[in-house]
Amino acid sequence: MAGRDRKKQLARQRYERQVARQAAQRQRARRMKIIGSVVAVVLVVGASAGLATVIGGDSEPKGDAAAAAPTDQPTTPAPQPSVSVKPGECAYLPNSEQGAKDVGTPAKKPAYKGAAQATLKTSLGEIVVDLDGGKAPCTVSSLAFLAKKNFFDDTKCHRLTTEGIKVLQCGDPTGSGAGGPAYRFANENTKGAKYDRGTLAMAHSAQPDSNGSQFFIVYGDSPLPADYTVFGKVVKGLDVVDEVAKAGSDDAAGQGDGAPKKQITIQDVAVAKK
Repeated sequence: MAGRDRKKQLARQRYERQVARQAAQRQRARRMKIIGSVVAVVLVVGASAGLATVIGGDSEPKGDAAAAAPTDQPTTPAPQPSVSVKPGECAYLPNSEQGAKDVGTPAKKPAYKGAAQATLKTSLGEIVVDLDGGKAPCTVSSLAFLAKKNFFDDTKCHRLTTEGIKVLQCGDPTGSGAGGPAYRFANENTKGAKYDRGTLAMAHSAQPDSNGSQFFIVYGDSPLPADYTVFGKVVKGLDVVDEVAKAGSDDAAGQGDGAPKKQITIQDVAVAKK
């Protein structure tokens, strides 16, 4: 009798561990991660070698690494909700994922279709960004909407990468990498996109149309695939990001990837037309 009870107990423990692993995998799939395929070519006398490194952790990798990466994504995608919009309007879709903070939804008609400027007041100083509402009107209008709702106030920049890609990621009110607003939207301005020093771009998950509130500032030229909406350029305060980068990350997500050791908190974001 005791032997059968012991077997049942072990089976139950195995099942509980399996459920916990599956829950953790689902949580990782939801986290907003920047995914980069970084190719380093090392030239040696008479020969050359290529090394491909996947940067990004929890989102589904792109390229050849995707085939070998474990994923709990369903083989048949779930039906996606749709929003009826006219040409030139923005489709902001509902987002019911865990970690979503509901402050409403921006208007379909973009508030910014031309040049604008964002001022990020942080605990380490101001960062000023020229925004491109002409090429990314829905993204800029979303940022402005969330700024007016004080969505970014008192939020920590939760991720710093220092190897392969060099970015500081911010905009998650939960500070976990899984948070965002109660809506999501599609990419803009990605054709031929380059992620040079000073670029401001959106972070998203492996799911389609999953832009929300998280963005990243590139402090060193980064060989990311053209899959992240570029919507601005830092014109003042990049030295603030350099200061954070110099201190490094805690490597919690791998070598050169984790929370910044030097904490930086966004205190306020303001957007205005230029």
